[in-house]
Amino acid sequence: MASADIYDRLKADHDKQRAMLKDLGELRGDTKKRQALFERFRLEMESHAAAEEESLYATMLANPELRDDARHSVSEHKEVDDVIGKMLAMDFASDEWEENFHHMRRRYEHHIDEEEDEMFPAAAKELDAATEERLGEVYAERKPEELELARENPPEAEEKE
Repeated sequence: MASADIYDRLKADHDKQRAMLKDLGELRGDTKKRQALFERFRLEMESHAAAEEESLYATMLANPELRDDARHSVSEHKEVDDVIGKMLAMDFASDEWEENFHHMRRRYEHHIDEEEDEMFPAAAKELDAATEERLGEVYAERKPEELELARENPPEAEEKE
């Protein structure tokens, strides 16, 4: 892959995730297609978030000017991950699943918009081009490894009541 900095890589993933969420939002019922796409989204989102935390966020946490933004984003990753774990235990055709999906989608799309509109520009002011390039390489290396970990370790689904 051609060289790209961290923001280019993350934005490309965000675009893919937005498309997956749109497609999921158009599907109805407990179908194999919906379940498969939700699982692809889960894997994509989890591997993206983990690699992002290990590259950009780790660097931001070390910088007092960027630390609060990184902490905020990590907490948003956890919130979305928790909702996804809860959704895995639900009937995909239920109103409850639909409600949780729409909540998760709103939260996640807000999160990635916030990253692109606020966090990335703030980081770009603090980090030099060589650091951004290196972080892009770290991200590209970590994401496939995190994808395998996400496949091997699905979130604990809450027990159905």
